Amino acid sequence: MSLRAVKGRKDILPDEISNWHRLENAFRSCAERYGFREARFPIVEPTALFVRSIGETTDIVEKEMYTFTDRGDKSLTLRPEGTASSVRAYVQHNVQAKEPVTKWYYVGPMYRRERPAKGRYRQFYQAGVEVFGDPGPYVDAEVIDMVVGFISGLGITEVEVLINSIGGDETRARYRDALLAHLEPFRSELCSDCQRRMDVNPLRVLDCKVPRCAEIASEAPSLGDHLTDEDREHFDGLEETLTRLGTPYRVDGSLVRGLDYYTRTLFEVLGKGEGLGAQNALLGGGRYDNMVKSLGGPQTPAIGFAMGLERLLMAMPDTDESSHVDVFVVTAQAGVRPEAALLGRELRDAGLRVESDLRGGSLKSQLRRADKMNARFALILGESEVQNGVVQLKDLQRQTQEEVPRAEAASRIGALDA
Repeated sequence: MSLRAVKGRKDILPDEISNWHRLENAFRSCAERYGFREARFPIVEPTALFVRSIGETTDIVEKEMYTFTDRGDKSLTLRPEGTASSVRAYVQHNVQAKEPVTKWYYVGPMYRRERPAKGRYRQFYQAGVEVFGDPGPYVDAEVIDMVVGFISGLGITEVEVLINSIGGDETRARYRDALLAHLEPFRSELCSDCQRRMDVNPLRVLDCKVPRCAEIASEAPSLGDHLTDEDREHFDGLEETLTRLGTPYRVDGSLVRGLDYYTRTLFEVLGKGEGLGAQNALLGGGRYDNMVKSLGGPQTPAIGFAMGLERLLMAMPDTDESSHVDVFVVTAQAGVRPEAALLGRELRDAGLRVESDLRGGSLKSQLRRADKMNARFALILGESEVQNGVVQLKDLQRQTQEEVPRAEAASRIGALDA
């Protein structure tokens, strides 16, 4: 029996990787223009990190984490998201003592035992940013504006930005009472998960996708009507700054997201394209002003977002496949293969991407392979070329051919490709 990739995991082969590189490089470039620096964290973390940060009653912790006990009898988990690891590292390395505001970005694989769907895998790739130390609404607006500009730069133009505020501790305490008063008469009609959530974190009921639960939640009191004056001022500052930046958005009072650590600002970006399937969220994020303290650090405001790269790739417009080869070296006779290997090294030393078929074969078959690889140029090397210190340079795009001195081949290719 042949072995296959585990369900919910996907091999990413060379034919696909150019789009991945385009996406990842665009994200890194965008993040660094905004002053973010890359950080990398372990794939495996203590299980307690996610229970304490994401929330014990969330679907991720209750149903989706890959958790195991190691030989030292410690409970470990494959990271299901990136923010918790970022905060753990921020606290562990006492970063707040070194700089007043910290801006990190990350790219890497995450793991959740979700039901596989279009663009959703159990091992998936996420990119995200985290800002520590700035409590104001203006950085929230800048992060959202950054996201919109990044997505637009990928050619994804049909999107909708949703924002909301769930306030701080006082706001949520006020709202909890109003929400429970609304939900209690319908308790028996809620799903078993939501009945339990009512006793632990009733806001989680608002995020349930079960149709009857969603219907009951849609009639719940507005969280925005219960914001404290301070939380309202913060949200007004966010809206004012987004308007000044010209960033389009819509306030969605039902937006609560699925993680317990959020405070105040929440946002999502939805794609409108048909290729995304039933779930059209491209990315989401928000403020989490209490998490650093909950994990042992000082009270530190923070905001961030994360996006699934597979989902973005589905939304990105198709692009022409660019070649990964500049020059294909063709050998006219078997005896020149050692010289062809040396020629290849000379060209690579000059910064060119070079391929050849050192098995040999007919000129026709080698040129056919060069064309299949989308090589721009072919250099044909035979015994007479070796003796005379020249090569035959064939421009496969223009279908022209010329003889050039071997020492000048790289510079001639550069001139033709300019």
